[in-house]
Amino acid sequence: MAKHDLILLALDASDILSLMERALRAAGYEVAVVHDREGLNKSVQEAIPALVIIGEKFAKQEGVVLSHELLERFPTMPILLYANQDRPGLAKIVLNEGLSNYIVPPLTMEDVVSYVRQALTRARHLGDWLRREVKRTTASLAEKAKISESERTKLEGIIGNIQDGVIVLDEKTNILLINRSVREIFGLGKRDVLGKPLEAEIPNEDLKALLARAAEGPVKYHEINFDDGRVFNSQCTPIPKIGSAVTMQDISYLKELERLKNDVVYTVSHDLRSPLTAILGYSQLIERGGPLNEQQQEFLQRLQGSIQHITSLINDLLDLGRLEAGFDTRREVVQMEGVLKFTLDMLEPLAKKKKIALTSNIAEELKPVRANPVRIRQLLDNLVGNAIKYTPDQGRISVGMSMQENQVVFEVQDSGPGIPMDEQSRVFEKFFRASNAPEGIQGTGLGLAIVKSIVDSHQGRVWVESHAGKGSSFCVLLPAAEEIQ
Repeated sequence: MAKHDLILLALDASDILSLMERALRAAGYEVAVVHDREGLNKSVQEAIPALVIIGEKFAKQEGVVLSHELLERFPTMPILLYANQDRPGLAKIVLNEGLSNYIVPPLTMEDVVSYVRQALTRARHLGDWLRREVKRTTASLAEKAKISESERTKLEGIIGNIQDGVIVLDEKTNILLINRSVREIFGLGKRDVLGKPLEAEIPNEDLKALLARAAEGPVKYHEINFDDGRVFNSQCTPIPKIGSAVTMQDISYLKELERLKNDVVYTVSHDLRSPLTAILGYSQLIERGGPLNEQQQEFLQRLQGSIQHITSLINDLLDLGRLEAGFDTRREVVQMEGVLKFTLDMLEPLAKKKKIALTSNIAEELKPVRANPVRIRQLLDNLVGNAIKYTPDQGRISVGMSMQENQVVFEVQDSGPGIPMDEQSRVFEKFFRASNAPEGIQGTGLGLAIVKSIVDSHQGRVWVESHAGKGSSFCVLLPAAEEIQ
């Protein structure tokens, strides 16, 4: 192990920062800590760390966004994301952004060192040293012809022994170099493929789609799937005056892990729904067996309320599971204003019961969206329903829908308790409820997580603006139908 590799920690002050710093220094690494975005950019530029560990929340910013910006400038820099807890979909986010891995507690000093060693080992397989060697020895097709036999043998030996798949292509996508792993992945055997078109020698549709995407710029995440269940994450990086380099990593085990997580949640939720329905049904029959005293009646109502709450939670979990699993594929042209009017008609009695002034402002000539109408109704019901739920009696709620360029904008403003500033980044997380939520208001903690999943699946954006004690404003942007590919 290289004892003087510099590890850069971009984490807010916490016990985990102290743990990581102690563990890495004890293992012989150099450690630097930054506390803000400016320090992070400067350290990466000047110190050139061997690895960066960045918090999911760092200096009040999204760690994934910061990592994306770093990888735009330093595509091969290994980055580990530290998250406070594991959750479904986190592995997919990490892979999508091209990060090396993610870390979640509980952690020991040995765990921290192990994660760092694994990431550095992987980086040495496909790090800057390899790209520099490829660029140096293959600066152009003309220069490639001048490479000595010993240099060419050395280069091919390096690439040939890398565990991940590597393909080097010229500007016409002819194969210049290919390693053993790629031959095994695609079953090429010892067939001579050098100098031949990639699409002709490896007729794989996913690989063809990768090259098509690469024509528009570097590709950091692209899945190549095989009928036997194998899944590879592929990147395509342009090499000036040469062509491009395609790398492939086996992520089958990560896909299987994510599938198992989703299956467990879905199966448990589904199996619980039937007995809960039976319990609720029999509880409603108890009163038919004879009169109940006041205390028995109160106990029965509490029992029924708890059953309905658990059933609602299970239904939300099943909905969220279907959305995250990608089963929500139904799409048709939907007029948002029509769906919103149904939502307002249904929820207006609840607003009147609390004497809430509910107003709406729907612009004329709204463009339609291509969407699942059931999910759009669910999205609107959740946002408007939440506003009514958390707005106190005699409060105010304003609902608006308009066009902004080629996007439909939906906004809900309420005069509720608002959300503390330091908690707003978590409102779309599963089971999260603000610390200042009024007592007695029940909820599953999944409504906004479902809203976020629906918006993401429709290529849109959602965010919240809020001030504690002054209410909240939720805004959703969905692309108009003509803008969706």
